[in-house]
Amino acid sequence: MDLSIIILNYKTKGLVKQCIRNVRVSTSNLSYEIIVVDNGSNDGIETMMKENFSEIKFIQTGKNLGFAAGNNIGIKEANGKYVMLLNPDVTVLNGSIEKMVNFMENNPDVGLVGPKLINPNGSYQISCRTFQTPKLIFYRRTPLGRLPFAKKQLAEHLMLNFDHQDNKAVDWVMGACMIIRSSALEQVGLLDERFFFYVEDMDWCRRFWMNNYKVYYLAEAEMVHLYERASAADNWNFWNLNKMTRWHISSWIKYFAKYFGVKHTGRH
Repeated sequence: MDLSIIILNYKTKGLVKQCIRNVRVSTSNLSYEIIVVDNGSNDGIETMMKENFSEIKFIQTGKNLGFAAGNNIGIKEANGKYVMLLNPDVTVLNGSIEKMVNFMENNPDVGLVGPKLINPNGSYQISCRTFQTPKLIFYRRTPLGRLPFAKKQLAEHLMLNFDHQDNKAVDWVMGACMIIRSSALEQVGLLDERFFFYVEDMDWCRRFWMNNYKVYYLAEAEMVHLYERASAADNWNFWNLNKMTRWHISSWIKYFAKYFGVKHTGRH
């Protein structure tokens, strides 16, 4: 089998239904399976799956395990040469999945690839960046980030000087959609379940680089992402500590503790 597609649901059964139908319409030249994992939604998705997609493997976790743990359950059930993590709010455009798989086939040194994500209005969505550092976080969350030198470093982090029209090896790509080489998991490992929400995609990409696998942004494969996953997190500051913010802060603390003192990532 060429590909296993993991769709993780948390209270978005309508989007899951739309996503599955979209994958089937847009992907015809690959052998693939779809695995839907429900993170304790209690939104009626089990009934929806039985009525519409009874042939698709459906797994219920019983509670919200977070992005990493939920996707890992699906990955452990996957049989494909490649595994795709696909958020329900991503619309797959015709042929885009085939382009990603073909790129992996032709580039055995690439372990993970992400598509060009665009907003519903057609504008580009920032989906590849350089690795975060504590300094960049500080700039983004304080007035210091408005100073010219900080703005320059933040622009470099967001890769704003890159026109995003060419395929490019990058530090990391957004976890809304990515395809990984199954054979690489023995070295790289699964998603780190210490991260409940946020940072797990960057951490995974970093570990691919550390194990000598390249991470690529694939401009030729376009998909529409309905919601920018990072948007809520990008708006928090030290005085706005809601639940999402607390998850984000917790993940950053764990991430920097994990890599503190690591000077060689396999890419830099």
